[in-house]
Amino acid sequence: MRTRSSALLLSWLADVALGDPRRGHPVAALGSAAARLETLTYRDSRAAGAGHTVIVVSAAVGAAALADRALRRRPVLHTAVTAAGIWACLGGTTLGRTGAAMADAVAAGDLYAARAIVPSLCGRDPALLDEAGVVRAAVESVAENTSDATVGVLVWAAVAGLPGAVGYRTVNTLDAMIGYRNDRYRRFGWFAARLDDVVNVIPARLTGLLTVALAPTVGGSPAVALRAWRNDAAAHPSPNAGVAEATAAGALGVGLGGETAYRHGVEQRPRLGRGPAPTTDDLRRAVRLSAAVQAVAALVTAGAAAQITAGAAGRVGQRRRP
Repeated sequence: MRTRSSALLLSWLADVALGDPRRGHPVAALGSAAARLETLTYRDSRAAGAGHTVIVVSAAVGAAALADRALRRRPVLHTAVTAAGIWACLGGTTLGRTGAAMADAVAAGDLYAARAIVPSLCGRDPALLDEAGVVRAAVESVAENTSDATVGVLVWAAVAGLPGAVGYRTVNTLDAMIGYRNDRYRRFGWFAARLDDVVNVIPARLTGLLTVALAPTVGGSPAVALRAWRNDAAAHPSPNAGVAEATAAGALGVGLGGETAYRHGVEQRPRLGRGPAPTTDDLRRAVRLSAAVQAVAALVTAGAAAQITAGAAGRVGQRRRP
């Protein structure tokens, strides 16, 4: 009963201590496999994109489910393998380190180094970003990826164990690969992008709630963060990123949004928050806020996992009674 809850906490502790796996990252391998498959499945249609997404997600979840089922009668090994698998899906510590490295580069006046870090955080065109642009991109990415890189993984791991974490990370990876509104992926990536919206509904709102509650840890106001959520989040093109970014803007007391340059074109993003443009100090505060949200999310989801597994065990026991 305690396997899933323990695995969640162990995976988060491993991420805090170690960051991402340094070699042979499973998510990188998944991305490479999906890219190779795309050479066979690509057609400029929604149906082809949906088929591609279903194949990749089904294969990843199926492999995780087989491993999960094979180890259920060996609880210690099951916990260890589940924790290791969830850890491989997490990316919160590396997200924080990358954000801090960006702040260091900008503070040192090294725009070249700061631009080199941008692709590790988001899909914007670094050549078009000035100092203020790279800082805003980093703050927005840290806010959004607090949900994507940690909270979402933990929520789905609490709901469905290792297959849930793997499935979530697979959907998130596909969205990052093909969920663009450019000429190649506007139709082929449509299903992956919509599926990513669905699986992030709960994680993004949990991230928003925790960001509001933890705003004082970075000198912010919960009331201001909540107001930014209510007033601004819905204007964002993503129904989930808007929640994470708006609450972070409110908690940090900064303003996000504006002209956003991607390789496929320039988008005008809505204003999030009512403060000034973020500085390197605000970026460091965003990293601290992200770490606090991730820590509390680990505790909340571990507790939820215990309740879910206890309820499932109780229902099984009732069915077995004569």
